[in-house]
Amino acid sequence: MNTSDAKRVLETALICTQQPIAARELSALFQDQLGMDTIKTLLSDLQLDWAQRGAELVQVATGWRFQSRPEMRVFLDRLHPEKPPKYSRAAMETLAIIAYRQPATRGDMEDIRGVTINSMVIKQLEDRGWVEVIGHRESVGRPALFATTRQFLDDLGLSSLDQLPALENPHNPLDALALLEENGGNLQLSLENAEQVLEASEDQAHPPS
Repeated sequence: MNTSDAKRVLETALICTQQPIAARELSALFQDQLGMDTIKTLLSDLQLDWAQRGAELVQVATGWRFQSRPEMRVFLDRLHPEKPPKYSRAAMETLAIIAYRQPATRGDMEDIRGVTINSMVIKQLEDRGWVEVIGHRESVGRPALFATTRQFLDDLGLSSLDQLPALENPHNPLDALALLEENGGNLQLSLENAEQVLEASEDQAHPPS
């Protein structure tokens, strides 16, 4: 099989899948007749081929996939105008803390947020596949240590935690999440919803006279 045909096979497989595919899995397309270096070179060539198109080939934590470019979101949203799942301000802040301070215990998160975190908030993030327990801290009670998952990176369009945007103020979870959302168009979170929650709480605390 020549290079052109091999690249076409890779392109077709990646376009037709809904999940990222690791390079080692892609080698099965060629019955292991192409080396990994060749496959990686062809993937890089495909990235260049799609450089001027509305979709792009990216490498995320679990493999390679095609996805729409961020600037296309405003148009694609018109096809599916339904709103993405809404997450509470508490859930978004908790996720941001875990992302930037991992591994973190529930106590660490509560120290940063300054309030008690409902166990259902963490469970919601676990059920979504964004955080997981990776161990326990050797301290009183051996609290669970939480970290983000490869699925979290996939949804952000990142291949590693090193690619998270730099954070000027690590103690401000909403600022952290704003950077996360700006960096990854596929993460279904809404800062607008957080602002609405905040405004609602302020309205309740200061009702109009």
